[in-house]
Amino acid sequence: MQDVEVIPPWYRQFWPWFIISILVFAVVIGLGLLFIALANQDSMVRDNYYKEGRAINMHLGRDHRARDLGLQANFSIDTLTGEVSLTLDGQLESMPQNLRLDLISPTHADRDMQVDLYQVSDNLYAGQLERSLTGRVYVDLSDPQLPGENGWRLTDELQIAADQQYRLMSN
Repeated sequence: MQDVEVIPPWYRQFWPWFIISILVFAVVIGLGLLFIALANQDSMVRDNYYKEGRAINMHLGRDHRARDLGLQANFSIDTLTGEVSLTLDGQLESMPQNLRLDLISPTHADRDMQVDLYQVSDNLYAGQLERSLTGRVYVDLSDPQLPGENGWRLTDELQIAADQQYRLMSN
């Protein structure tokens, strides 16, 4: 007589459980990635592209005006106190009472900062950061009293590190 091989039921075999475990693992990883994506949504740094596009010519005019005035600024950020010290040089008729320094993160809108700098002496300005700042930022220095086409601005992309001197020059 022949021996009859007894085949165990499917739930006692290796391969069905192996295939099911691959599928369960894929579902768990997918749900984890979905949770991470929903918890850390991307922020739009600039959300009104049409308005920004229309304003490009105005910004270029402000850059040209800064170049015509021969403006340049040197500034430093004290990492311990968060104090910003800035000197402004150029052919301005009179130095502005205050300046606006925008520090714009290229990737996270919640890291953007706006610092109001107040005149301490003739061409020396000081202001205070609300929180510490490191890494790559777009810097925009302007006179808040002269908005639009009448104004000027100095811009650059900088890598902010501890206790360094930075220079903004007109393009």
